[in-house]
Amino acid sequence: MGSDMSDALSEFPVYHPPLDPYVSIVHRDEDFLVLDKPSGLLSVPGRHPALRDSLATRVQEQFPQAQMINRLDKDTSGLVLMSLNRKAHAKIAAQFEARTTEKSYVAVVWGKVSDGEGLIDLPLAIDPDNKPRHRVDHGHGKPAQTRWHVLEYGENTTRLRLFPLTGRTHQLRVHMKAIGHVILGDEFYAEGPALHAADRLLLHAEELSFRYPDGRAAKFIVPCPF
Repeated sequence: MGSDMSDALSEFPVYHPPLDPYVSIVHRDEDFLVLDKPSGLLSVPGRHPALRDSLATRVQEQFPQAQMINRLDKDTSGLVLMSLNRKAHAKIAAQFEARTTEKSYVAVVWGKVSDGEGLIDLPLAIDPDNKPRHRVDHGHGKPAQTRWHVLEYGENTTRLRLFPLTGRTHQLRVHMKAIGHVILGDEFYAEGPALHAADRLLLHAEELSFRYPDGRAAKFIVPCPF
């Protein structure tokens, strides 16, 4: 086999997104869709042709006008919003920009978190030597805050509810690693027993609150699957 072919194969991404359910619609009205994204499915297509399958492309097969408002990491499951018209998109996307939406996640982390609740306030930046991973960077990082509280303890794990006050890439994953409690199954940040303790990333976007374009309050919940 020639070197060019070997290089091409080595760069071919491994991606096996779940197919059942193909799309899980939690709510639909004239303005937006609320979706339950499974772990393992990209929110939007990747650059490589093999990464075209995503929540966005699947939804757009049925709703060509649908546009993504918020995203989740491929390995995170839970609530995602897509708009069905420009007005709704502008109104709701602005709430995410202004941080007036409320989001909470459930995570299972390695080890027993000693305090019952807390706030992590650590700036984050991409790790230039280890993309797409991110890291705490006090010199060049963007501000990032996460509130958390303990839900229950396992044998050597802790179930937490996480409240991201900002929306940085990999924020919850890096913040939990920074305090010594990586999320189980995290292929980027966990190692050893914490990596192999779960067959997926144990992080789920369970609750989301925002306001309709007319000002009415909306709240959606998709129970944690783990």
